[in-house]
Amino acid sequence: MPRKGMRTIFFKNSSPSASPSRSIPPPSPCHTFSDSVMEENIEIAHSLITKWDSDSSNSFASINSLFNNDNRQEAKQYLSVVKDLQSAMHYFVAEDSSSEKLVRAQNLMQIAMKRLEKEFYQILSSNRDHLEPESVSNRSSTTRSSVSDFDDECSEDEFRVADDSISETERVSMIAMADLKAIADCMISSGYGKECVKIYKIIRKSVVDEGLYHLGVERLSFSHIQKMDWDVLELKIRNWLNALKVAVRTLFYGERILCDHVFSNSETIRESCFAEIAREGAMYLFEFPEFVAKCKKTPEKMFRKLDLYESISDLWPEIESIFSFEATTSVRSQAVTSQVKLGEAVRTMLVDFESAIRKDTSKTPVPGGGIHPLTRYVMNYISFLADYSGVLSDIVADWPLSYSFSVTGILLRRSFTRDVALSYLFLANNLHYVVNKVRTSNIKFLIGEDWVTQHESKVKQYTSNYERMGWTKVLSSLPENPSAEMSPDLAKDFFRRFNATFEEACKKQASWVVTDPKLRDEIKISVARKLIPTYQEFYENNRVGFRRVMGSGSSSQICPQ
Repeated sequence: MPRKGMRTIFFKNSSPSASPSRSIPPPSPCHTFSDSVMEENIEIAHSLITKWDSDSSNSFASINSLFNNDNRQEAKQYLSVVKDLQSAMHYFVAEDSSSEKLVRAQNLMQIAMKRLEKEFYQILSSNRDHLEPESVSNRSSTTRSSVSDFDDECSEDEFRVADDSISETERVSMIAMADLKAIADCMISSGYGKECVKIYKIIRKSVVDEGLYHLGVERLSFSHIQKMDWDVLELKIRNWLNALKVAVRTLFYGERILCDHVFSNSETIRESCFAEIAREGAMYLFEFPEFVAKCKKTPEKMFRKLDLYESISDLWPEIESIFSFEATTSVRSQAVTSQVKLGEAVRTMLVDFESAIRKDTSKTPVPGGGIHPLTRYVMNYISFLADYSGVLSDIVADWPLSYSFSVTGILLRRSFTRDVALSYLFLANNLHYVVNKVRTSNIKFLIGEDWVTQHESKVKQYTSNYERMGWTKVLSSLPENPSAEMSPDLAKDFFRRFNATFEEACKKQASWVVTDPKLRDEIKISVARKLIPTYQEFYENNRVGFRRVMGSGSSSQICPQ
């Protein structure tokens, strides 16, 4: 607020505590008007500063805060007289540096600063809960700006109802922040910023350290992490992932807001305070992912490392903003270093994973040409990787694969069997499984619809080859022209040959499987369409002979199951 003349504020009050303790003598011929004003400033300051002198015998001063609700107007006056006292000191330094008036003013200033130092400490300590980073960070900038500082014209009632939308806790927090800023501004402008900053750093650093402790953030060395069992380390990773969000968005963000507000008039002090309060804890926090990245790099551990990488990526704009000071460059650098190391670890694991698949030469039989365990493992692994497509694209953006990845080639190496029909059924089963996994996961967004269409055609080709190799002998056991006239004996031979080859095929394929119900039905229908019309026409033309040669009957099912 525009500062009113202190004489007007104080002398309209008849209270002895609000007026000079002695009358000012009339000015001498050499006594200027400015001299009188500055002397008056000292007298007024003496009256109010000694009243609240914490070292005086006045017991009221020792138990009552200058900045509580009952004394807020007097607190404003106190800060104003300190400013006027400072003006008087500057004046007398220029006029006469050995002046008794200057010595008196300096003594009063020391008393006032000691009082304000105590008030600053009490506000920070007694409002610890109200100044928790969560409380500070949850308030919008609009709400924060709705409460005026002591320098603004604002009545006490206006202060209390500055914003009807805020809670009592927020109101108390906002008042405490305004008080701290007012005291800090006064002490810094009076040359006592060091004392103010020291108190602030000690108390607020303890708040940050305590907050990190409750979040479970520990200072762990690489050797300690390296010796941990994976189950223990994974638990710590999960805890870190939860802690990071709270630490960045609440703890450090709230501290930055509070620090920026209290020391808004000095960028140098803001930077120094926040750096000393937050830097050490933040370094512990962001060192952890780097240590995890250096641990053993097995494919199963890739997803947790991707979680760590993604969490830093998601919060990077906030990290960069909160730790934007030059004095907190090390924090930003540590976060970037952790990301880089995690990215390198992921790339190494991707190479090792692909290499292991290519080098795998196991020929373990898969019953009935079903889904190979490696096929399931690989596709489940890749589908999980696809969920991290955003961060993976960042990690491998400048790191193209050196060779193409052929699913068919790998599956062919897994075909364990000399039976050609079963080999094709194995390929159909496994490639169909791969295509379905692609269709039902985020992989489809990475490799595109063309890939899916192309490999669906290959599945049809493999099923067609299976049908040809598995059922050609049965089909060829029937005459080429099923409607042609033939002798009963020849018809009997065809019936016997067909029954024998059909039974043989069914017996052979009884243990073969098609795991996907839809694909299984498609194969059955396709085989039936090839056999039934030819057989039915031959049967209709030779049913008499058929009845005589049919024995105990044959299977009517089309294999495989």
